[in-house]
Order: sequence, then structure tokens, then C-alpha cells
Amino acid sequence: MTLDELIQKVEKARLEVNEHLIVKIVAVSKYSNSDAVKKLYNEGQRAFGENRVQVLEEKINDLNDLPIEWHFIGNLQKNKINKLLKLDPFMIQSINSLELAKEINKRATKPIRCLLEINSAKEESKEGLQPELAIDTYNEILETCPNINLQGVMTIGAHSDDEKEIIKSFELTHSIFEKLQNRGAKVCSMGMSSDFELAIKCGSNMIRVGNALFK
Repeated sequence: MTLDELIQKVEKARLEVNEHLIVKIVAVSKYSNSDAVKKLYNEGQRAFGENRVQVLEEKINDLNDLPIEWHFIGNLQKNKINKLLKLDPFMIQSINSLELAKEINKRATKPIRCLLEINSAKEESKEGLQPELAIDTYNEILETCPNINLQGVMTIGAHSDDEKEIIKSFELTHSIFEKLQNRGAKVCSMGMSSDFELAIKCGSNMIRVGNALFK
């Protein structure tokens, strides 16, 4: 899929929800090289996501002449926190515990934009907080971690062929997001290559698309 084709699909889904809804596309470049990122950048894409600190570092070094908005979207191990903070990404989308938030808070020298990752389908193979713990954890991070600038929530939709299950996981995350808006939540990051249209229909305002763009 070209970037233009993706944008058209996003527009169609967005307008079915609300003409005022703005959906940000994060191009997930983990399966591609720096040249492919540069090509997409030249076509107008500005936000890119990586799920490994080492690969993010390599791409930032390769493309340091471009003002790319880098998002870290993977599971962050504690021994990689310092390296990631040095790279100064635009956003860390994968805060999956209070413990991780406190570790980042301790080591950060300035506030960093983050999202709270929710395991909305309660799948053992996925990282993220259990949905029933999300609101309390979000509030506790706000109160105890001044260097974590929480901006909202992120989820990966249910790994299922049943569309109803996927929708259920997105709707649950969006309902948590709505409850956190009075605490400053602005971003609801849901939807990947296979399910971004469903996610937008459930209220997502940020999608993370990799395979569809980088084939």
C-alpha cells in the first residue's frame, strides 16, 4: 500500500466517525531499512515507530539530518532505558507498569512523552496492563513521576479472526481513554496494518502501520 492509499483509507474511516477527528499515522519501520524510511519521509510521512532500542539508534544515526518524529513502541527492558533516553525519542508508547514508569522517571533528565500500554484483550502473549488496573496506574504515574509526561493510552487489538473480539478490545481501551481525558489524556493509539480501520471506528486517533507501508 502506498502512503497516499493509506491516507485515503484513514480519511474514509475517520469521516465515518467524526469530521473533526484527526488521526496520526506512525509508520512502523522495524522491518525496513533507513533508505525505506527516507523514501517515505520524502513522500511526506513524519512520524516513525521502532520497537528495538538498538535499531532505533542505528536509524537515528543514519537519518540524523532529517527531523523525524521517532516513537518507541516496543517492550522496554530496564537495561535499555538509559540508551533510549539518550536517543531522546518524541514518545515512548509502551509504559506497561508503574515499576517501568518509576525507573524511567528516575533516570530521565527532563519530562518525556509517554503512553500507558493496556493489554485490552488480556492475552498472555502481550505486554501491557490489565484494563482494570489502567486508571489507577495512570493516576499514580501522574502523581509520582514528574518526568513522565503521560499523554494517553496504547493497545494492540485482540489477536483474533473474530472482528467482534477485536472491536471489543478497542472499545474497552477507548472507554478507559475517555475516563482519562479529564487527567490530560489526548492520545488513543490503537490499530495496526490489519485492523486500523476498525480501530479508527472505535475512536483511535493514532495508528501504527508497518507491513502495509513497508512491503
